[in-house]
Amino acid sequence: MDYKDYYTILGVNKKATKDEIKKAYRSLAKKYHPDKTNGDKALEEKFKEISEAYEVLSHDENRKKYDDLGANWKNQQQQGGGTGGFDYSQYYANTGGQGRHQTYEGDPEMFSDFFNNIFGGGYSGTSGRPKPSRKGQNYSAEMEMTLEEAYHGGIRIININGKKLRLTTKPGTRDKQKIKLAGKGSPGINGGSFGDLIITIHIIPNPNFKRKGNNLYSDLPVDMYTAVLGGKIEVPTLNGNVNMTIPKGTQGGKSLRLKGKGMPVYGSKTDYGDLYVKTNIIIPTNLTEKQEELFSELKKMES
Repeated sequence: MDYKDYYTILGVNKKATKDEIKKAYRSLAKKYHPDKTNGDKALEEKFKEISEAYEVLSHDENRKKYDDLGANWKNQQQQGGGTGGFDYSQYYANTGGQGRHQTYEGDPEMFSDFFNNIFGGGYSGTSGRPKPSRKGQNYSAEMEMTLEEAYHGGIRIININGKKLRLTTKPGTRDKQKIKLAGKGSPGINGGSFGDLIITIHIIPNPNFKRKGNNLYSDLPVDMYTAVLGGKIEVPTLNGNVNMTIPKGTQGGKSLRLKGKGMPVYGSKTDYGDLYVKTNIIIPTNLTEKQEELFSELKKMES
């Protein structure tokens, strides 16, 4: 049986980091996934080979054992060691009794004889032992949405690996929240269930509203006359404009609360956070001569 160079299979060097290995695997898995290869057996085998390489190199213990054993295995083949597989007794002696016959607990027939001989203690999957089922791998994806979309919730059609999927989001969706689409991941092994699709939501920053938990915060321009005399002013919210009463003598920078006008509480149909508006008093410019006279009179009255 042939030696498998898992680093070459994934297209990374032997000093590659976990992130580099993961990135390479994801790129190749998307390219050769059975959903995209239309039953091409050669490409399916390529996908299995990629998965096998990732199974080894993505786990520290497996990778170390492969790095230690792999070179010895290659030397064994070059020296004409026969076809009986790796000499575990020699490796056992050289490693002080560590690592002998560490059995991989997955389905041995999913992987190559090379893999099973190293990680399955030489078991080749031909003894009639029942093949365990195994759930498919999860896929991950990312999706952006506006704050307005997060407020209202709704239906989005997303494209994953060439497939269009229907995703329903609830009102109040949070930034970095993960949504699971069950059964939309990789196919299972030996009758195992499909993996899941895990989507991470990214809320696009809104120029008018800042979100903290379920509460929203915004700035509210207030003309000087309304700030002094009080009155009603129209306030934008994520669910349309509402009228708000401005008390007499309102100062700039004052925070006013609109109860229940914040974000919906995720999973609830009745509960909402609050909207806090900070007043920004607008001082009039380009006064007429008459207006300046009136302000002068007011100033004298305060003296």
